[in-house]
Amino acid sequence: MTFNDNASVGGNSARRRGGGGIAVAGGGIAGLGALAVLLFQLFTGTDLSGLVGGGGVPNPSDTGEAIANCETGADANANDDCRLAAASLSINQFWAENVDGYREPQLIIVDGSTGTQCGTASNQTGPFYCPPEESVYIDPTFFALLRDQFGATAGSLSQLYVLAHEYGHHIQQITGIMQQYPNNGTGADSNGVRTELQADCFAGAWVAAASTTEDENGVPYLQPPTPQEINDAINAAQTVGDDHIQQESGGQVNPETWTHGSSEQRARWFNAGLSGGIQACDTFTVAGSDL
Repeated sequence: MTFNDNASVGGNSARRRGGGGIAVAGGGIAGLGALAVLLFQLFTGTDLSGLVGGGGVPNPSDTGEAIANCETGADANANDDCRLAAASLSINQFWAENVDGYREPQLIIVDGSTGTQCGTASNQTGPFYCPPEESVYIDPTFFALLRDQFGATAGSLSQLYVLAHEYGHHIQQITGIMQQYPNNGTGADSNGVRTELQADCFAGAWVAAASTTEDENGVPYLQPPTPQEINDAINAAQTVGDDHIQQESGGQVNPETWTHGSSEQRARWFNAGLSGGIQACDTFTVAGSDL
């Protein structure tokens, strides 16, 4: 998804935290099993770094620093860090217009690794939302890892879909959805799957409206997404489906262990938000057969 070059994005509150890189065992991660681990971590926030090598030293006392060289839409188009920071302005504006009393989460761009109340954040844990902190953690090198070592596109809208998904969890936190529908284990009909599919739907709703959000000068932050960009985002949703991850890791598809939903479900609920807005995102009242 492309930012308008003259959009002003310097007012974002994203912070960079951490220090140093994440070492990768043997100079690289090899095999579909390792790829499946990384994809699994994309939305779970589960640290499986012991399976793929590497690690990091958390520094929970680090308050971070502002993202450098991130003032315009042109900067956002050229740099993953700035793209994510700039997108937070659009996502926050969208939700402020749709949720009474909306409060912004803290967006932390992770450099290497950093400590959180929810565990270590790094490119090996993948992007995640930490409810007690009301913070989103994301290491942009995660996308480069997928692009460079596995040939994944991880294009601009795919990245922003991931970010918007995590912001969807923030909405669930501040509106009481997480409390109303707490974790009740795994399974295709579990609250966990419904929570993740709703976050996918929320992401789609933002994508549909993103080009209408504007900076202080009335310049839209983003251009309308192209069909190819939409396809890339849908592909990203399908790639992190539980069934696809189980297949890629060499295992059997077992819905009883699902935590995020199938590839088909994730793509379908993203599309539901894209076409129907947030009103189409009630994943908790539909029957399991219709989920």
